[in-house]
Amino acid sequence: MKHLAEYSDPAAIRALAAEIARVSKRPARIMEVCGGQTHAILRHGLDTLLPPHVRFLHGPGCPVCVTPATYLNHAIAIARRPDAIVTTFGDLLRVPSESSGDLFAAKARGGDVRMVTSPLQALAFARENPAKHVVHLAIGFETTAPANAMLALLAKERGLTNVSLLVSQFLVPPILRAICAEPATAPDAFLAAGHVCAVAGATPYAALARELGRPIAIAGFEPADILLGVLEVLKLFEAGRAEMANAYPRVVHPHGNPAAQHTIAAVFEVADREWRGLGVVPQSGLVLRPEFAAQDAALRFPQKYSSCNYYTFSACPAAAVLLGKLRPPDCPHFGTACTPDHPLGAPMVSPEGPCAAFYLHRPTPTP
Repeated sequence: MKHLAEYSDPAAIRALAAEIARVSKRPARIMEVCGGQTHAILRHGLDTLLPPHVRFLHGPGCPVCVTPATYLNHAIAIARRPDAIVTTFGDLLRVPSESSGDLFAAKARGGDVRMVTSPLQALAFARENPAKHVVHLAIGFETTAPANAMLALLAKERGLTNVSLLVSQFLVPPILRAICAEPATAPDAFLAAGHVCAVAGATPYAALARELGRPIAIAGFEPADILLGVLEVLKLFEAGRAEMANAYPRVVHPHGNPAAQHTIAAVFEVADREWRGLGVVPQSGLVLRPEFAAQDAALRFPQKYSSCNYYTFSACPAAAVLLGKLRPPDCPHFGTACTPDHPLGAPMVSPEGPCAAFYLHRPTPTP
């Protein structure tokens, strides 16, 4: 398949690994900020192809993992209402809340929780069920924001007053700034997610690299794509240049997707956002604009819940994992008390979570 098979070619992968070994001289820690890239790295053993002084750190690139437990409390409370239908992507169903179980449990108790593959499916449910209010759980990074924004736009345009969004949308650049605020644990370089940059564009990451004082390479998701990103970011790192390299130009353009950006800007505005296990990060997320208040489920179904950090009393050290401070296999619960069937935290639940990736591709034998 054009632009896919050649990026999985073993000869190309070996050649890239050899070039990385030739270029890299200094110890380097590279953080990928995408759960899909984390799974690809572990699935294909790309970390084993790097020189021993170069290693990956797995960052907060899983949207389900960083969705706060308080948000889940709110979603579950809405799902328990007899007059509501809650729509969500499947990987959010088993993420634990603070004290309310998960959405699967709410569904088992009679809540109308429906798994969808597109936010726009909520429009059909609203037309078919005029006596119920349909709430879509709008989570994710820049990649999901256009479709979620389109749902709000179309609901408003079509006069569907029984559709709203419970929003927990995140932005990548602010969390990179937060990570780099701790120099002792911050990575030396970043791999940026190709699908995020396909929306936002490559150009903003050039300024971000200069601001952070660290090189950034935009990378795709096939094995050679990721190694191309590693090679480009190591070239910059070895030269001491805090710049951006676009190693995914067949998908990511300098200015991204203007139509998607326009749709996002029409519906959302930037605001502070709570990240699960990480606390509130200033200006790191999106909220609905005031003119879309009628589509805001948080206003329609107000919920009084604490802003306490779930991981202050959970056994899951998710914050350390998501910031690259703790490798999942080094967690004392990994593969024993915490498994995909019995997860202690979100990083083991989501298909994009780093703990789930290690469990699937690098399982540790159970004692």
